Amino acid sequence: MTTPDSTDFGYEKVTPEEKTRRVTRVFSSVTERYDLMNDVMSLGVHRLWKRYAVHLSGIRPDSAVLDVAGGTGDMAALYRPLLDERGRLVVSDINGDMLGRGRDRLLDAGLCGIEFVQANAETLPFRRHSFDLVGIAFGLRNVTDKERALASMYDLLRYGGRIVILEFSKVVLPVLDRLYDTYSFRLIPLLGRLITGDEDSYRYLVESIRMHPDQATLSAMLEDAGFSRVTCNNLSGGIVAIHRGYKL
Repeated sequence: MTTPDSTDFGYEKVTPEEKTRRVTRVFSSVTERYDLMNDVMSLGVHRLWKRYAVHLSGIRPDSAVLDVAGGTGDMAALYRPLLDERGRLVVSDINGDMLGRGRDRLLDAGLCGIEFVQANAETLPFRRHSFDLVGIAFGLRNVTDKERALASMYDLLRYGGRIVILEFSKVVLPVLDRLYDTYSFRLIPLLGRLITGDEDSYRYLVESIRMHPDQATLSAMLEDAGFSRVTCNNLSGGIVAIHRGYKL
C-alpha cells in the first residue's frame, strides 16, 4: 500500500507527516476542555449517538474489544459494563494527553480492567485475529491514511468479528444542510475560542468533517479493506453515521 505524497489537514494540503504532527498538536491543545466542548457543540446529543453505536456493536460479555482513538474514554465507559471477567477492553489513542485523561476519568469512575495503549491507528501493535470488535468514534477523519488504518483494523479482527465506525458524515436533508453549515463555520470556532481559548483547532475540526468521505465513499473503502456486509445508519439527518462491517 503506497503512502500518498499529500493529504488533507482541513482545507489545506500537507504532507502525511505534517498532518500527523498538526493533529497531535490540535488534540493536545483541547484535551482539558474536550469533553465540555463536545457537550456544548452537540447539546449533549453526542452521548446518544455513542450509546446507539454501542447498541449496534453486538458486544457480548466475553468479547475482546479494541476502542481505537479512544480519547477521553467515553466509548470505553459504555463498553466496560457490558463485559464480564472473560472480556477484554483495550483503549488506544495516538495522543498521549488524550489517552492519559481518558485513563484518569475511567479510573475515577471506578472502571477497572481496561488496557491503555498509545498507538497509531495505521499500525496498531496487536496480534492478528485477536479482537471480536474494533470500534472508532469520531476519530477516523483525523487519521492521516484512512485506507491503511482500515486495513490494520481488519487484520486485528477474528473471523466473524466486526468494525463499528461512528463519525460525522454528509447531511442528507437540504434545509438541515444549510443550517448545519452556518452553525459549524460561524459558531463552533467561536465556542472553541470562548471555552478552550483555541479557535483555530475547532476551525480545523469543522473543516475535517467536510473533507471526510461521505457515507457511500466510506462504505466502499470498508469493502476495499475486505469487510463484508457493510451497512450505514444515518443519525440526525446524516450529521453523523454509523458504518458497520464484518470480517468473514
